[in-house]
Amino acid sequence: MRSKDNVDLICDIAELAGLFERSSSLTDFLDTATSIIAWHMKAAVCSIYLFDESSQELVLRATQGLDASAVGNVRLQLGEGITGLALKELRPICEGTGSRNPSFKYIPNIHEEQYEAFLAVPILRGLVRVGVLVAQDPEPNYFDENDVKALRAIAGQLATTIENANLLMTMHEEQEQGGAAPETPILPRFMRGKTISEGLCMGRGSVIGTIDEEALRAFDEDPTPRTLDDFRRALKETEDQLAALQRDLEEELSDVASLIFSAHLLILKDTQFSGAVESLIESGTPPQKAVSQIIHKYINLFGKNPNPRLQEKVLDLKDLGHRLLLNLMSHDSDLADYEGRIIVAEELLPSALLKLAAQRAAGLVLLSGSVTSHVSILARSLRIPTVLVDDGQLLCIAEDRSLLIDALQGTLFIDPDDDVRESYARLIEEQRRIELLEPQVDPETRSRDGVRVRLYANINLLSDLNHATRLKAEGIGLYRSEFPFIVRDNFPSEEEQTRIYSKLVERMPGRTITLRTLDVGGDKSLSYVQAHDEANPFLGLRAIRFSLRNRPVFAQQLRAMLRAGASQPIRIMFPLISSLDDFIHAREVVYECIEQLREEGTPHNSRPELGVMIELPSAIEMIEELTRETDFISIGTNDLIQYLLAVDRTNEQISDLYVPYHPAVLRALHRSIDAAVRAGNDVSVCGDAATDPHMVVFLIGCGLRTFSVDARHIPHVQQLVQRTEVEEARKIAMQALRLSRISEIEKFFEEQNRRVTEE
Repeated sequence: MRSKDNVDLICDIAELAGLFERSSSLTDFLDTATSIIAWHMKAAVCSIYLFDESSQELVLRATQGLDASAVGNVRLQLGEGITGLALKELRPICEGTGSRNPSFKYIPNIHEEQYEAFLAVPILRGLVRVGVLVAQDPEPNYFDENDVKALRAIAGQLATTIENANLLMTMHEEQEQGGAAPETPILPRFMRGKTISEGLCMGRGSVIGTIDEEALRAFDEDPTPRTLDDFRRALKETEDQLAALQRDLEEELSDVASLIFSAHLLILKDTQFSGAVESLIESGTPPQKAVSQIIHKYINLFGKNPNPRLQEKVLDLKDLGHRLLLNLMSHDSDLADYEGRIIVAEELLPSALLKLAAQRAAGLVLLSGSVTSHVSILARSLRIPTVLVDDGQLLCIAEDRSLLIDALQGTLFIDPDDDVRESYARLIEEQRRIELLEPQVDPETRSRDGVRVRLYANINLLSDLNHATRLKAEGIGLYRSEFPFIVRDNFPSEEEQTRIYSKLVERMPGRTITLRTLDVGGDKSLSYVQAHDEANPFLGLRAIRFSLRNRPVFAQQLRAMLRAGASQPIRIMFPLISSLDDFIHAREVVYECIEQLREEGTPHNSRPELGVMIELPSAIEMIEELTRETDFISIGTNDLIQYLLAVDRTNEQISDLYVPYHPAVLRALHRSIDAAVRAGNDVSVCGDAATDPHMVVFLIGCGLRTFSVDARHIPHVQQLVQRTEVEEARKIAMQALRLSRISEIEKFFEEQNRRVTEE
């Protein structure tokens, strides 16, 4: 038997990825791969079959040893022949004499019958079928287990590269066959998705955010002649509109909307931009086409620039182009807004979401595989119904298609019929009537047996204060201070932050105000901070870790909070505390800031209450010490559950494992609340668990007397508390804590809920 050197084979084949990048011929690349594999294996034949997803067939794309005329002509169905069977069953098949295998398929005129030994290994990228790597030889039983291992390793190394080759070859073939443009997909009338921000809305659709040359040039078909004066008028109208929007936002959303249209306005004032358009117009180019060309040129320049901050401006350019062209083509300036529109976008930056809210968009349909938590929170704070629908076909939807979002069920209707529209019109009207009941919320919340329970509001934006005040929130249990940082292109100054925090204090006089320090990292990144390549950002440099590593930024924020609280008590809370040391180090920075402000003679709060968020298993283990050292604690259930159970709550594949009723979660909550109560330490719970009917009763039974929730949930939570008896809740909590299986706890909670409902 000829000797084979499988080790060298693996090493040499690994270099083929580089050969692919240098090759101008995809066919040559595949031919070279088969030749090198055959030579190292000392095999007479090596062939590569690639899987055509459209026809569900394997196509022979390259071979060393078989008749060359077979390439492109030999096709096997999935499961057909030994080769097709290997791919169907996703396993290697090694036969000493291939013709004796019941699945062997004889193919005439390729001279395969002379080769006895047969080894077929599927090429997979993950579980995606790419193709099959086949080796053959006239000597029976030629291939052994080492050959199987070697060929599997090669298939694994080359899977991504071969898949790319397959995609490119398929694309080239389509172009050679006429290059017909793909037809506009026929979209279903109904799509199921995931709720991001609750609500109902109907409106006309607009697709934004994709770098699509045709979309920008759609205005070229308008036959109406336009002039240089028309362009200058449109330029001025666009500038006036954006300036007005900016003024409105500064009034309504001053914490996060500071100069968010600055990129638009600067481009409009850039003489290179307007000069380039005017130059094209003067040379005979129609104004609308000139605008399209220059906007698209800027999009390409920004999109290809390695600076991520410039890349982020692509959405600004797209939005600016849309507005400028609409103003150019029509004297009706209202058309340039997205008022009443349902926006379809592949992804959105927080700043882009704010711009859409400023332009009165009615709803959002997002397409990216996951939506960052800060975009979700912003959408909820801005009260924009939003759904996530993971179907890229929506980007091809025609402008002005009628859309209906049910962001209560997480569904999208395209061109809904009259019956659907009438049904939802009634639901939308019913929602409005429910909002009118908001004044009926009691200013104080008590259980059925008279025990006092406080309901605080979680605040994301200053605009949330309006809702919180109307719903009689008794204070702010959590102000997420990161949003002014996220939407800017640099750290907000101490003065800017002081103004923001002061407005919170002024709007809630005499009430508890809890300011959480910067919580970035994980899925909340700052575009202006150099990104670190973290394998797992949720376990990386985030929250208090970021602040302690960036002391000047941390100190500026703390100084701003202390200055804002000069006239009344405030609480400062540190996120993601993992140890007593974390808290003590953060507290030391607060003390240093107090001393600095005292020496400067700057009015400030010299005795803020200091607390921590309990979000990590290590904090649960240190809960006795933490409750003794701090003035208060807040249990962040969303992250706590995620870290306790090692479940990424944004990963849909394992979202069913994110279970608030897990016995470990219940015991951690009880342990934390009990430790705080015994230490005389104020304790609250924020996160989704604070609004879950079962969990509200359980938490009251554990001794919790303060809930912090999004303001819109206050009426619901108040009703839950008002129908709960504390002693009964305590018995329910103690019984749940004795159970050790998730299924038992769920069943127990359902039985309790059924009993309460029947009563």
